[in-house]
Amino acid sequence: MYNQLQYISQGNTVEEQTNNIHQALDAGCKWIQLRFKKHFSDDAFTLAEAVKMLCKEYSAIFIINDNVHLAKQLDADGVHLGLNDMNVEEARVILGKTKIIGGTANTFEDVLQRTAENCDYIGLGPFQFTATKQNLSPILGLEGYHSIIVQMKIKNIQIPIYAIGGVTLENVDSLMKTGIHGIAVSGLITHTENASQLIYQLNNKLYDTI
Repeated sequence: MYNQLQYISQGNTVEEQTNNIHQALDAGCKWIQLRFKKHFSDDAFTLAEAVKMLCKEYSAIFIINDNVHLAKQLDADGVHLGLNDMNVEEARVILGKTKIIGGTANTFEDVLQRTAENCDYIGLGPFQFTATKQNLSPILGLEGYHSIIVQMKIKNIQIPIYAIGGVTLENVDSLMKTGIHGIAVSGLITHTENASQLIYQLNNKLYDTI
């Protein structure tokens, strides 16, 4: 089963992105989603190539946000697609059956769509307000996750759900009780003063070892 903690990268330059991802990997994160939007293709390729090597060194999963063709070119482990990105089924044709394809969802109807597309996992959110992403979808809160998970159980939908959007260490216990599989975080790891300690604490909560 997939790792329960995903780090979604941040940084306005190749150097910032690389440093932030290296920090997350060095601190024990085993799933990196490279998110580097609105940048020239040469920069995106240079960064993705470097991150792939880092992820291989740390035995971490390497997912590219949005860019299916870059994921194909670099033989990444998979891709994550937003609701306005390429269709999951089309991406599957390009990447093949063995690659991981995740998709964003905000409502139960989105979850049904992703399930019909044979998505491998869903990033469901936002949990609460986050400045990381522009054009934020309606906030779900704990009740939103609980409601959607209940509807999934009724329909016997078993796709892994990751909470995303403003998740903090203090939220993890209550979020996991809703029945989600894990969390995807960005600024929480990027801006911490002690990434190793934070990731250790997050994993303890996610894997219920304390």
